Amino acid sequence: MRIIRKAYKKEINLSELPLDDKKTYELFQRGDTTGVFQLESAGMKRYLRGLKPTTFEDIIAMVALYRPGPMQFIDSFIRRKHGEEEITYLHSGMKNSLKNTYGILVYQEQFMQISKEWCGFTGGQADTLRKAVGKKKIDLMKKVKPEFVEGAVKVGGATKEIAETFWTQLEEFANYCFNKSHAACYGLIAYWTAYLKAHYPDAFMAALMTSDHDDTDRLAIEITECKHMGISVLSPDVNESFVEFAVVPNENKIRFGMSAVKGVGVGAVEEVLRAREDGPFTSVEDFARRVSTGKFNRKAWESLIKSGAFDDMGDRSDLLFNLDSITSFASKLQKEAASGQTNLFGMLGGDDAASVQSTLHLQKAPVKHDDKERLMWERELLGLYISAHPLDRYETYLSEQTQPLTQLVPEYDSRMMTVGGIISTVRTIVTKSGSKMAFVGIEDKFGEGEIIVFPNLYEKVGAKLVQDAVIRVSGKNSARDRDGNLGNESKLIADDIIVITDNDINGYESTGRKMDAPKISSAVKKERREAYRNQKNGASPKSTVKNDAAKPQPKTHSAPVNVAPEIPASKLFVYIKDPNDHSRLVKMKSVCGENAGTTDVVLVLGEKEKSAMRLPFKVDANDNLLSQLKNTLGEECVVLK
Repeated sequence: MRIIRKAYKKEINLSELPLDDKKTYELFQRGDTTGVFQLESAGMKRYLRGLKPTTFEDIIAMVALYRPGPMQFIDSFIRRKHGEEEITYLHSGMKNSLKNTYGILVYQEQFMQISKEWCGFTGGQADTLRKAVGKKKIDLMKKVKPEFVEGAVKVGGATKEIAETFWTQLEEFANYCFNKSHAACYGLIAYWTAYLKAHYPDAFMAALMTSDHDDTDRLAIEITECKHMGISVLSPDVNESFVEFAVVPNENKIRFGMSAVKGVGVGAVEEVLRAREDGPFTSVEDFARRVSTGKFNRKAWESLIKSGAFDDMGDRSDLLFNLDSITSFASKLQKEAASGQTNLFGMLGGDDAASVQSTLHLQKAPVKHDDKERLMWERELLGLYISAHPLDRYETYLSEQTQPLTQLVPEYDSRMMTVGGIISTVRTIVTKSGSKMAFVGIEDKFGEGEIIVFPNLYEKVGAKLVQDAVIRVSGKNSARDRDGNLGNESKLIADDIIVITDNDINGYESTGRKMDAPKISSAVKKERREAYRNQKNGASPKSTVKNDAAKPQPKTHSAPVNVAPEIPASKLFVYIKDPNDHSRLVKMKSVCGENAGTTDVVLVLGEKEKSAMRLPFKVDANDNLLSQLKNTLGEECVVLK
């Protein structure tokens, strides 16, 4: 809002923003929510594109639904909103409470309202129910449940079985259930940030990058988002940059903040801004005359030259070659000014004054730095590449022949992968047997990772593993420690490494098809289920899996556990003859919930007029799951095909 005020002379009052703004909802519908409060994860973007929100209520509901318990109902919520699925209720007495959310329980207030209207609870009893279920107070739940079931039968006209079924669902759901007021507050901030992004995209992204100026991973994501939005992120400039990231009004451009450059302190930037109040700098000499050497030292000069902040005034190679002359010139001028000599020369007047005053003469650098070196300076001083990326020429090749490093994560432990990128670090060690091996850090345009090169392979390719070389690596994803436990970082144990040459790129013919992502290994899925059960039972999970690729730290790793490749099944068909058999429905759902995976589940209902629906969750169709379902529903009612 401060940037908008300064760049566009507009004052924003958040409390007066209309909640039906068309551009804001179009942004939600596109899923362009990077930087939007609560709504920027990949999963949330996907659901927003499916939901196509049209009202503020939709945003509140998504904030509440995107949580471990209610998340399984999001697909159904979306289909019901668009009329693709029938809106049903467990009992007609719940319709008044659930009609605004298409028959799906979303908020704590809804089950409190159900308890009052369906079970005859008072407001106090409804709040006791919230505390009992939401906070898992076992003794209180045992006390409230009979009252709830009895009230549903006597006041709501429900059967005891339906009341018991709803209570079971309530116990599972309420562990993660938001109250609507909380979700509305989150939703309102989400709407505000989306409104600002939709109407003032450059100012919004400049503010976002300012808040993340010390997080290069986030900055890389946000600069990519700027490109997607048609906004250019420019290198620092002594005439246009400020302390923070700043917009170039009405030009869809954002300037890097000068204080984000390593070696340039806020005090130095503030001195540049003070001097700039008298007008833009016209040359390096003009800058040297007006900016105090006491606050802007040689290191600041070097860092800003290398990062491109003086590009409009001279070639970087020439300026660096003359840096000693420039700083000496600035120091001499300001000493003369401090001693009064400048005023004395000025009193001479006319041509005599001009002949006495110092001037700066720059010489041409005998050797020019190339584009690659300039990009390395940007990486060193800004934390990432701005004007270009060293892998730009390799983009098509890498996207078709390798998987992005963001996929080198524990979910794909034990899977064979092929990755590529530019070598950032190489660390060699000598093993106990006297052989050499290496830990190689690589980066692509999306992330970074680490490659482990054992002695046999190092002996063949070790000489080629140098900084800034671009390589393609095939190997096995390993996220386990020496005890076989799944950790929160993955490395790639290399089987083969090739250096990608200019000839490879020049002669490459695009296939137009990107490499598929690996599949989650069955071992990881099994450990996830165990962790979920442990968490549900109050025990500490054995290990955790982190979804984001962690920054690599070189360590000695053992080889991963071998896992047989899984054979995916297309669909699991579950047949329940009596649609009113709620106990079997609940049992089926509970068993499936303990076996989460990637196989679709199709529920077939009815004996004469059968209907089928795809359920809003997927399962791991293992023998244990099939056995439990067959015991519950009957051998002929469970088919995997």
